[in-house]
Amino acid sequence: MNEAVHQGNVKFSIENGIGTIEFFHPLSNSLPGKILNKLADTITQLGANPEVLVIVLRSAGEKAFCAGASFDELISIKDLETGKTFFSGFANVINAARKCPKLIIGRVQGKAVGGGVGMASAVDFCYATKYASVKLSELAVGIGPFVVGPAVKRKIGTSAMSMMAINATEWYSAEWAKEKNLFAEVFETAIEMDEAITALANKLSKSNPEAMRMLKKVFWEGTEHWDELLKERAAMSGQLVLSEFTINAINSFKKK
Repeated sequence: MNEAVHQGNVKFSIENGIGTIEFFHPLSNSLPGKILNKLADTITQLGANPEVLVIVLRSAGEKAFCAGASFDELISIKDLETGKTFFSGFANVINAARKCPKLIIGRVQGKAVGGGVGMASAVDFCYATKYASVKLSELAVGIGPFVVGPAVKRKIGTSAMSMMAINATEWYSAEWAKEKNLFAEVFETAIEMDEAITALANKLSKSNPEAMRMLKKVFWEGTEHWDELLKERAAMSGQLVLSEFTINAINSFKKK
């Protein structure tokens, strides 16, 4: 395996007006800062590309959709500025999806943790398989879902989001996530899910681009302050990750 693949990657393709973005990391699609930055930039890039009418966001592999933040990178953080920069990575992805003028369809084939739940919440329409359990595990490692919180809360409501945040070691099923409106539909297999995604993406690629752009703007009304809000939230997480409690909790979690 070459070094670039080992560190993960983000790639995209454009076909018939459909832009597909795929991210990958060998550790259950957990995301280090470089991959998060590339992902945010790619969403922005395709949002500005006139050839792209609709975007599909997916991860590689058959198992985990996204295991959240990279523990190796978390444990290496030694100062507040580095911490803020790292947690800003997820903030940038959420804000890129929010500000992207194209509708984004999410494809969640497996488990989503922390930042992965944030990404599933930041797309405009999300399909999943029955294997797509979700968890906000941040409190279990001494932090909290501060950066992803606004996106998750907007999608599933304060009550459901607080349940996940408080019971941080609990997996919530894909069906539960559908009931809370995180997922539009849950499928038995990835093949069925991909057929539905293709059908929806093709429909949208033939829809009025200006109408979709305006719809997207309406959907996200009231979030214009998120650029600053998510920076503040990143600073909260960046401060907590320096604490002895969190360092011990992450090390303990890594040994499991």
